[in-house]
Amino acid sequence: MRFPLHICRSYSTSFSAIPRYRIAQFVREGQIENARKVFDELPNKTVDSWNSIVAGYFQNNQPNEALLLFHKMPEKNIVSWNGLISGYIKNGMVTEARKVFDKMPERNVVSWTAMVRGYVQEGMMAEAESLFWLMPEKNVVSWTVMLGGLTENGRIDDARRLYDMMPEKDVVARTNMIAGYCKEGRLSEAREIFDQMPWRNVISWTTIITGYVQNNRVDVARKLFEVMPVKNEVSWTAMLMGYTQCGRIDAALELFEAMPVKSVVTCNALILGFAQNGEVAKARKIFDEMKVKDDATWNAMIKVYERKGFELKALDLFILMQKEGIRPKFPSLISVLSVCASLASLDHGRQVHAQLLRSQIDEAVYVSSVLMTMYIKCGDLVKAKLVFDRFSSKDVVMWNSMICGYAQHGLAEEALQIFQSLFSSGIVPDDITLVGVLTACSYTGKVKEGLDIFKSMKSKYMVEPKTEHYACMVDLLGRAGKVNEAMKLIEKMPMDADAAVWGSLLGACRTHRKSDLAEVAAKKLLKLEPENAGPYILLSNIYASQGKWTDVAELRKDMRARCVKKSPGSSWIEVEKRVHMFTTGDVRAHPEHAMIMRMLEKLVVLLREAGYNPDGSFVLHDVEEEEKSHSLRYHSEKLAVAYGLLKVPKEIPVRVMKNLRVCGDCHTAIKLIAKVTEREIILRDANRFHHFKDGFCSCRDFW
Repeated sequence: MRFPLHICRSYSTSFSAIPRYRIAQFVREGQIENARKVFDELPNKTVDSWNSIVAGYFQNNQPNEALLLFHKMPEKNIVSWNGLISGYIKNGMVTEARKVFDKMPERNVVSWTAMVRGYVQEGMMAEAESLFWLMPEKNVVSWTVMLGGLTENGRIDDARRLYDMMPEKDVVARTNMIAGYCKEGRLSEAREIFDQMPWRNVISWTTIITGYVQNNRVDVARKLFEVMPVKNEVSWTAMLMGYTQCGRIDAALELFEAMPVKSVVTCNALILGFAQNGEVAKARKIFDEMKVKDDATWNAMIKVYERKGFELKALDLFILMQKEGIRPKFPSLISVLSVCASLASLDHGRQVHAQLLRSQIDEAVYVSSVLMTMYIKCGDLVKAKLVFDRFSSKDVVMWNSMICGYAQHGLAEEALQIFQSLFSSGIVPDDITLVGVLTACSYTGKVKEGLDIFKSMKSKYMVEPKTEHYACMVDLLGRAGKVNEAMKLIEKMPMDADAAVWGSLLGACRTHRKSDLAEVAAKKLLKLEPENAGPYILLSNIYASQGKWTDVAELRKDMRARCVKKSPGSSWIEVEKRVHMFTTGDVRAHPEHAMIMRMLEKLVVLLREAGYNPDGSFVLHDVEEEEKSHSLRYHSEKLAVAYGLLKVPKEIPVRVMKNLRVCGDCHTAIKLIAKVTEREIILRDANRFHHFKDGFCSCRDFW
């Protein structure tokens, strides 16, 4: 029995396409060396294979190698030349692309369109338009590229004139016009084009929905969303973000739960949406429930914690991120640097700095400014100055960071020296510069220097004095005991005094026992900040010192009616990359409280032997910071110092942070603790830094 023979034809075109496919695959994967190996091993290299490898080098950002290969090509066609133009344009080399365009042996509509696209992408609209109108023939892509350039540049009326001239309008051109009108807030014109479209794709629908969302027309957007024939991930995300941006978080969550596929992008959007509306716990719930997280997810959650004041949680999440093997990217590193600055977490700050160095992204002025701020707030001025000195071309932000840093540490001479260097270098000082310099003068009692700078602000430094500068001057005069002069300055202010100004005066009145002016300042503060407990407490003390018990009772009643409560004093210290929190009077909250109590008793004995406070404890004289019933040994900063003395090696300073201003009694005690223990203690309170060593403080008790 014979079987018929069936001959199967094979086509050489499919066989020859295999190497080109392998070259393209390696190029897409970023393996240009492997792509080149495949190309080099080809026995017969066609023009198409040459074009593929040249395009591959351009795609992998190696334009010089691409050009060398282009010159070696034994045969070139118009696709080769167009590929050279497109490759240069993809690498942002529009000038080189134009040189190639000008010497091409022949051009087609693709050549012209590629060159116009290059000019559009670089924002060179005059060149793009000139070339566009010289085109011998235009297709729908040419028109659409030019149209997109005009809409992107906000030239919507010019775009409309071009749109009306188009012989053929495809869905891309119509969608570009819709996007342009939406961007300018001209929704009725955008909707008119949308309604007239003979055919719409998912991008068209999403564009008009996004337009309504961006212009706060969420309900109209939702109606369109409901009748959309096909929805994709971008459509769902656009609608979701519409709800989150306008604060309708319940509607956003309802939409999220209805989504057929909850993409990472959409989850990230909901996390940020919850955060914007203060729902941090719900944001974390979404984060924890995500099976797949990308870099943006971690960045979003860390930023949420950082922006909403949950610094410890942000730091914990950063540590967890690294434990799971995820390398933090730039946004996360910057957020964590801000957290390190807030918590004065020097160890973690150094770690982030090292990662920025390894990533070679520590050179930017912005990054250096953030690093300087972190080191300054962690009390490491030497490291901050090293970062500052690395830059030859500093911007005013960097100069300000250094000036304000020295001011916070009570180093007026250094702050003034940096200020003079700034002025000599030709940098124009701004508002913040002068605030930093005046603060430095205020914190160190340099009245004459401060007055001279303030009087010459407008004439010499071209800065108009603002409320914050007057607040610095009131503080400067008040600290120096010139309370009446401070009051006269307030009366001469060209603008209304704010809470900072009256607060500075009130602090001076308290220090120098000017009860009459203190009452005036406190009453002003009560009107400006009725929810702030500080003025109530100070005014109550003033009334009590004058025996005005009826006024004291009325004030306390008013406080209860307004539900005004004083923030509890809390301090924290970083030990072995972990932040330990302490609250006044709550020593037992710490797992090592027994050890801390023993150290406190030891300090009491040492202080008694030094001739200070024989009974080992005393009641506060200044009740702005803590309640009268608490003794020194239970103040939050005292607990943190005791823990630091136990855990921090002797050669390293004990660094403690406090959320309120340190009280006078604790300030005196820590000076003596530093002396009797022979340790350096650095305390950062709500106002400034205090460096305690050998029984002295860097503020020289002028605080």
